[in-house]
Amino acid sequence: MMHDVIISGAGPSGSQCAEVLAKAGYRVALIERDANWRKPCGGSVSSRVLKLYPQIKKLNIPKIRGGVLYSADYHRVEYRRKDNLFSTVIDRLELDNIMRDTAIDVGAELFDKNLAFDFISKNQEKIGIKTKSPSGVKEYHGKIIIVADGMSSKLAIKSGLRSKWKTEEIATAKCAIMEGANNLDEEFIYVYFKPYMGYGWIFPLGSNRFNIGCGIAGEDLLRYNLNDIYTEFIGDPKIKEFIPGSNYKIIWAGSYPLPTVGVLENSLYDNNLMLIGDTAGFISPINGEGISGSVYSGKAAAEVAIEALENEDYSKNTLKKYKKHPDIKHFIRSFKMRHSLSKFFVENRGVNLNKIFELAEKDSNYREQVTGLFLSKEDIIPSKDFFTRIKEI
Repeated sequence: MMHDVIISGAGPSGSQCAEVLAKAGYRVALIERDANWRKPCGGSVSSRVLKLYPQIKKLNIPKIRGGVLYSADYHRVEYRRKDNLFSTVIDRLELDNIMRDTAIDVGAELFDKNLAFDFISKNQEKIGIKTKSPSGVKEYHGKIIIVADGMSSKLAIKSGLRSKWKTEEIATAKCAIMEGANNLDEEFIYVYFKPYMGYGWIFPLGSNRFNIGCGIAGEDLLRYNLNDIYTEFIGDPKIKEFIPGSNYKIIWAGSYPLPTVGVLENSLYDNNLMLIGDTAGFISPINGEGISGSVYSGKAAAEVAIEALENEDYSKNTLKKYKKHPDIKHFIRSFKMRHSLSKFFVENRGVNLNKIFELAEKDSNYREQVTGLFLSKEDIIPSKDFFTRIKEI
């Protein structure tokens, strides 16, 4: 069957993209490797994403209204929202299922257990994708192809839009969902920055369940062992203040890589082809949060695809509007700024970040900008004064 749009990957970016397209009446094939796979992730979902998925608010999940940040020398900066909005933390398996089911409910067609591995080409034009399934190789044809199958996507490389990630362009993280008594405030998330390029976190998932993990990035991947860092983190006395137990039940655990350089703005589109989500680097370089960028990149790509389908013009001259979409331009700018700051923060084994947090402890206006930057409060862009004071450091 010929589809209007083929989307490879049914995570947050692919599912949101499929939902928008299906709602507009187009035939959408949503290709997924394994709908029961849980992506290793902290599971923090911003209030901006919750606007698109109000049904999530009705679940019995934490209403996150603030956060506590610690520098490497444990300067403590706390933030609490002043409005009535809230974010949340949710198990990624549950989140992905909600988003995927929402797309299916409005007409997208899910093809599960299909691993996309190559394009179908005719007259030097990509007209579909090939997948490996339990019943053999399958082919899916479409007018527009959207790649949303993660940073390790085979299609992204074969498209020619981007190459494989270099070590200095990625991070690796390890996390677990644990169950047991704890001293966490269910309305806060907890983030611990380290003297190396990386950080740890504890996110509450309810009164007796939480997501805990840590990660390292860039050249420090070659200097440190992730398993050692994880073991050290969960055993840290400062962490034990919040999770004092010794026999927590591990519900699930995993590790994963993620890109850290921001949006690959020169690798977003080609003739009848767009890259979205993790595949295109829609992950904040400072805190690794990627759900918001993924969802809104999927939404933007769908809106551009609808215009292309209406005009029956799928050329890159039309699809370049994806890069110029207001949401995409915002993420490109925001993530570029965050990437430029990330190395500065960890210079001298975190001394620069320690000083920034020390300033934030004393100055409420500066504190709000610092927490907005690190907690991605609606992807806030700090003021000129913020950067002036950083230069003084």
